[in-house]
Amino acid sequence: MNDVVVVAAQALSVAGAVRMAAVVLSDAERVYVMYGVQDDLRIDGRGCEDYRHMEVETDVVSNTSGSARMKIGHTDILVGIKAEMGMPKLERPNEGFLEFFVDCSANATPKFEGRGGEDLGTDIANTLYRVFDNGSSLDLKTLCITPRQHCWILYVDVLLLECGGNLFDAISIAVKAALHNTRIPKVRVLENDEGSKEIELLDDPYDCIRLNVENVPCIITLSKIGHRHVVDATSQEETCCMASLLVSVTNKGTLTCFRKIGGGSLDPASVFEMMETGKRVGKALHKSLETTLAKEESLGKKRQKVGFLG
Repeated sequence: MNDVVVVAAQALSVAGAVRMAAVVLSDAERVYVMYGVQDDLRIDGRGCEDYRHMEVETDVVSNTSGSARMKIGHTDILVGIKAEMGMPKLERPNEGFLEFFVDCSANATPKFEGRGGEDLGTDIANTLYRVFDNGSSLDLKTLCITPRQHCWILYVDVLLLECGGNLFDAISIAVKAALHNTRIPKVRVLENDEGSKEIELLDDPYDCIRLNVENVPCIITLSKIGHRHVVDATSQEETCCMASLLVSVTNKGTLTCFRKIGGGSLDPASVFEMMETGKRVGKALHKSLETTLAKEESLGKKRQKVGFLG
């Protein structure tokens, strides 16, 4: 390493310890990041396919049907889900549905002030709609009460508490954890003498519907830096990224959708390689997450934050 790269390394170590409003890297710092990625040694010591340590905690918001909090590096996500009765969509009369709202709080980073956070929140919500817009992720028929008349609508509220890179992955993991934690009351449909139907909630709070989240995919973001790509990019690495590929991967490694973000271009060979990496990394991520969620539930009220992929 030459003196310029050594100075860049020292600057990055200082920058990583401070929450910055916007990450701005010098040319020397960019060179240091790119050289490290080429050698499979990133600025925090990880390899190209390694995630940072994650923490997941469920059932953290009392007035919701399900909730979860997800931390990875300096990224902190809170998800709350509320189940409310509504009318099924005309095109899917036998199913309930999900509604997503993403709040990019200006407290997370000043760059979310004004329309910056609003535009990003809309973009993330639209991506989540794409991920869940298939019949295999969730069995939405279990949310139907009476066809064409009543169903459960799951309002998924995502709050960005702190932004430290890799938002899409963190949000998708938090959403899956919150869905796993969701409990929907069982109801009884009563028909009176006039032929109209009434909905009655069952009294037992423990007699509820649980969602099967086994096939719910997670988003894996592959960020192209130089001639290689990395997963779970930090804010500094995102600054050096030419373009990224978001892939939605199930626990069996099946790709359900993907999209490219960023201003740079990706050649077909790179896209294929990134998709294969996404499948491989996604399977390992799901396995660790499922183990963590099972442990969280078994601990009950005594549970504590459980880290995984540390």
